[in-house]
Amino acid sequence: MQTFLQLVAHDLYSKIGNDLSRTVLVFPNKRANLFFNGYLAGESDQPIWAPAAMSISDLFQKLSVQKTGDPIRLVCELYKVFKEETQSQETLDDFYFWGELLISDFDDVDKNMVDADKLFSNLQGLKNLMDNYDFLDKEQEEAIRQFFQNFSIERRTELKEKFISLWDKLGSIYHRYQENLTELGIAYEGMLYRNVIEQLDTERLKYDKYIFVGFNVLNKVEHQFFKLLQDADKAMFYWDYDIFYTQQIKKHEAGEFLKRNLQDFPNELPDSYFDSFKTPKNIRYISASTENAQARFLPEWIRTTFSNSECEEKENAVVLCNEALLLPVLHSIPQEVKNVNITMGFPLAQTPVYSFINAAMELQTNGYRSDTGRFTYEAVSAILKHPYTQQLSTHADSLENELTKTNRFYPLPSELKQDDFLANLFTPRSGIKDLCDYLVGLIKDISILYRKEGEYNDIFNQLYRESLFQSHLKINRLYSLIESGELNVRTDTLKRLISKVLTASNIPFHGEPAIGMQVMGVLETRNLDFRNLVMLSLNEGQLPKSGGESSFIPYNLRKAFGMTTIEHKNAVYAYYFYRLIQRAENITLLYNTSSDGLNRGEESRFMLQLLVEGPHEITREYLEAGQSPQSNQEIQIEKTPEVLRRIYCAYDSTNPKSVILSPSALNAYLDCRLRFYYRYVAGLKTPDEVSAEIDSALFGTIFHLSAQLVYTELTANGNMIQKEDLERLLRDEVKLQSYVDRAFKKELFKVAPEEKPEYNGVQLINSKVILSYLKQLLRNDLQYTPFEMVAMEKKVSEEMTIQTGQGPFTLRLGGTIDRMDAKEGTLRIVDYKTGGSPKTPANIEQLFTPSETRPNYIFQTFLYAAIMSRKQSLMVAPALLYIHRAASESYSPVIEMGEPRKPKIPVNNFAFFEDEFRERLQALLEEVFDEKEAFTQTKDIKKCSYCDFKAICKR
Repeated sequence: MQTFLQLVAHDLYSKIGNDLSRTVLVFPNKRANLFFNGYLAGESDQPIWAPAAMSISDLFQKLSVQKTGDPIRLVCELYKVFKEETQSQETLDDFYFWGELLISDFDDVDKNMVDADKLFSNLQGLKNLMDNYDFLDKEQEEAIRQFFQNFSIERRTELKEKFISLWDKLGSIYHRYQENLTELGIAYEGMLYRNVIEQLDTERLKYDKYIFVGFNVLNKVEHQFFKLLQDADKAMFYWDYDIFYTQQIKKHEAGEFLKRNLQDFPNELPDSYFDSFKTPKNIRYISASTENAQARFLPEWIRTTFSNSECEEKENAVVLCNEALLLPVLHSIPQEVKNVNITMGFPLAQTPVYSFINAAMELQTNGYRSDTGRFTYEAVSAILKHPYTQQLSTHADSLENELTKTNRFYPLPSELKQDDFLANLFTPRSGIKDLCDYLVGLIKDISILYRKEGEYNDIFNQLYRESLFQSHLKINRLYSLIESGELNVRTDTLKRLISKVLTASNIPFHGEPAIGMQVMGVLETRNLDFRNLVMLSLNEGQLPKSGGESSFIPYNLRKAFGMTTIEHKNAVYAYYFYRLIQRAENITLLYNTSSDGLNRGEESRFMLQLLVEGPHEITREYLEAGQSPQSNQEIQIEKTPEVLRRIYCAYDSTNPKSVILSPSALNAYLDCRLRFYYRYVAGLKTPDEVSAEIDSALFGTIFHLSAQLVYTELTANGNMIQKEDLERLLRDEVKLQSYVDRAFKKELFKVAPEEKPEYNGVQLINSKVILSYLKQLLRNDLQYTPFEMVAMEKKVSEEMTIQTGQGPFTLRLGGTIDRMDAKEGTLRIVDYKTGGSPKTPANIEQLFTPSETRPNYIFQTFLYAAIMSRKQSLMVAPALLYIHRAASESYSPVIEMGEPRKPKIPVNNFAFFEDEFRERLQALLEEVFDEKEAFTQTKDIKKCSYCDFKAICKR
């Protein structure tokens, strides 16, 4: 296979000879020259005076007296002109990102030699004088006519008024902006290009011949530049194409610009060299379910390609349409590949320093509340968990654990400064200059980690050191602009700027580019040819890239004035695709079938076009995982001697370290035996974590404590609760809120009683809901007065002996009763509920029968009632107070039992049910300790939805 650059090298050598010192090769990008030199050297066994080589942008830069300006400074300079011309009070923060858009438009105006005065003329005048615009062809004239058909100047809206008022100023902004930049000796690229072409003297050019190699679409400046050099006999042109899309198919988008270029600037090579597309090719389309699956396919492609071909490694290329696939691709390259050349550079955004800088900026901006002088837990936790913080501070891990354990949602800087590094990290910064100083200082601290002796040659250390250097360089550049007064923005805008600048940065891979298998992006493939080719993520939206760039200049006006439009870009990508495959022999194209974000799971339009119009047979294949889905196995824990020993030790009443078997534990056993084992036998717990969210359990805990605080104060001088006490308290909302605040401080914020709670929005709503529940509780109790408050949050227990395989065994049952009150000879056991719905069991047996509808709350209350029945002489009545349902006047917390559609029996005296309850409780406990009864999974999958251990069970 002869590559395009081989053809160019041979032709150039045959026409000019060994001495190419007076020529310069101009490529669309720099990479092609590295391959070209190798081919040129192969043309002679004698030394050759090599030509100079550069990209087109480098050439214009060398021909210009101006320098390309820093992108951020260019926006700042435009902002000055914008304010002067429009008298606008808009801040640089608001202007910055659409200022970039305006510079992009000016760049396109200049590169396409547009008459800015005519483009930015008064819209009414443009409409009236349209017929006098002789430079417009029929298609362009129609585009302007279409614009005014859709944009009525007569029927104005507020948005149109704003657009027209600014449009009328753009001409003067454009000219003033260029004057200011000229005085400073800088320019944006389009301005530099246009100035070069307007002042070009071909007689004073440095080289005798300018060899233009492998170009496709030309803007007006480039076209005029080529024309001037052609007329001066200083230019040679080498175009790469195929007659398949330039001649055989009349209106193929890949050949749209090439046909025009070949006509204006004839090719040095004959058409006979460009009929490769029809040669036999092995083309495969492969669909994959994910992006990573495509990367995992690479080892198979490489082994097949290398075993079936004797080509060199450099004749193989992996092209990434989605460059985010670089890391998984690098991890997938097998050891058979001796040399790899990566053309794209490693994204700085995928290095630890980027995530650390982002976490630090988040800490100092959204993570710090200047009104309270506190940080937010989320921002603090994120940076404490970062590997750099963990390595630079020995206290980071313990501090993060302490904040989590104590639920410190809004820690003070003083409690975070536990060593020198943390003191610097958690010192609040104000202003953009201070923030840049802060980030530069942190980068210097991190650099210490990569100065350790003996680690200099480690490849990751080199990569991370380079990422630190690049980050330091970029932030320092911003710092210098801030210090000079050019950049004056808010901290949130600076944060966006830093993130944008770092995201756009790449760390180059060093090596020998012309050796080894090539891993590259689509743009790097220009001018290069490969025998074996695999393209990943060839999806619609990736090639061509989805959507057009934003512009202030409407589409129809862009089209009318010959500026770049989306059609241009699609045609460019079509050329890249067809040019890349035209000489290849083995072509494998992969695309992702899953729909995710912008990716709709569609193959690229170019694949469909090749399938329909191409002369080759194409095979379709698909990737699937090389394993079958595994079915989840049932988990069963047998009661081995070790398991039995743990159960007996845990609950033996004679053991001082034993624990009480609670109703919650027995409910867990009835719902799922395996859950009981994990939690109460194996002792597994969920890890501590801080969450600003208030789940149902925490909500209930805060309400319980609020109610306890209320009645603790009401019973300070006696246990009798009178109607007047509750009426007086219900009128004092401030006092009721203070009880809720105290409960929040203890259970959620875990701060001292004198500290004010820092509610966020959701927490404040929950606080108000709990306050309303507290009022409802008091209103219900108002109807029940007078009564005696016997106890609140009372721990109770009872010893119980059961028969086991190892003889009699005594354990303790019990728990904490929310509330006990007494009235008219009845002790009422009250369990507060802030969620759920009341249930009516048919009988006692239902409380012990596992099912989705088993009333576990009633089981718990009955167990407490059974315990209290033997501890005092009053009649016992268990009750469930569903506080969120208690607003109805007919509501009663009394538990009822009975068959459906039959009269219900209120449980006003537990003595009628105690014997049967205790008999079934005895049997349940003996089952729990029965060595023959294994711990098994529940059959009711719904019980697994909120289980802490569902990940272990894989339910």
